[in-house]
Amino acid sequence: MASPMELSCWGGGWGLPSVHAECLVVMTYARFSGAPLKVNVIDNLWRAPRGSVPLLISDDTVISQPTNILNFLRKQKYNADYELSAKEGADTLAYIALLEEKLHPALLHTFWVEVDNYYSVTKPWFASRIPFPLSWYLPGKMYREALNRILLTKGQPPLYSLTEVEAQIYRDAKECLNLLSSRLGTSSFYFGNIPTTLDAFVFGFLAPLYKVPFPKVQLQDHLKQLPNLCRFCDDILSCYFSPNISGPSPIGLEAVDANLQKLTQLVNKESNLIEKMDDNLRKSPQHPPRKLTTLKLSAAGEGNSPLNRLSP
Repeated sequence: MASPMELSCWGGGWGLPSVHAECLVVMTYARFSGAPLKVNVIDNLWRAPRGSVPLLISDDTVISQPTNILNFLRKQKYNADYELSAKEGADTLAYIALLEEKLHPALLHTFWVEVDNYYSVTKPWFASRIPFPLSWYLPGKMYREALNRILLTKGQPPLYSLTEVEAQIYRDAKECLNLLSSRLGTSSFYFGNIPTTLDAFVFGFLAPLYKVPFPKVQLQDHLKQLPNLCRFCDDILSCYFSPNISGPSPIGLEAVDANLQKLTQLVNKESNLIEKMDDNLRKSPQHPPRKLTTLKLSAAGEGNSPLNRLSP
């Protein structure tokens, strides 16, 4: 029997299963696809085999990065995009690229580079989950990695100063949020009533921004002005991460309900067919039942009756 798949990730807070966006993407996709992951909350990155999270371990295979992990889960037959068309699959890739380019830098800045947010929320939260003395070192290391990533992707001409970079990444993020809101509309998910990879990525990036109580809320305020995106986050939290949900994934319960519904429909169909056959039989021409001829035995012939001959 294969060993269970284990996911190493940062823990949760403020009603979220994880406050780390990329960890939340993987956890959400696992819920959508029904992948039975054993979640291990880590207290420092150095315990991870490759020094980064999220990290999926299956037998002797170790996978990092959300995209690689999701591809591995699909190969294990846990595919949340099974019903998507080729065009919808292409749209998924385009929107994920948009999230990475336009929204992720602003998310990193909100958590790690914005001074008030970092010292009042981000650093205390992560430091409280990291043992001493690493709690003094790792938050600063994560801050420097976030800043370097922002400057690497956005700090190019004509943006030379950090102030100019900050202004640009927040403009890009707000445009991205507006586009996501317009694309979602009044639907439950981005491709109808079934959650897919795109929904997992959008939720993973939006939910921490929506739920964490930052003192500097420039991007958070803009998100809260888009009620359909807020509803989207709230619905996924209540449907897929409710404390009342037991088991590895609520999708398993949905599968059981779906099978039960199909069985009920099949029984109803058979019942309707039987009723129809019964109605047809009732409406078909019927011949009156034949009366059996009753033979009268004469008194004289009673002695020669075979019944009498059989009598003792």
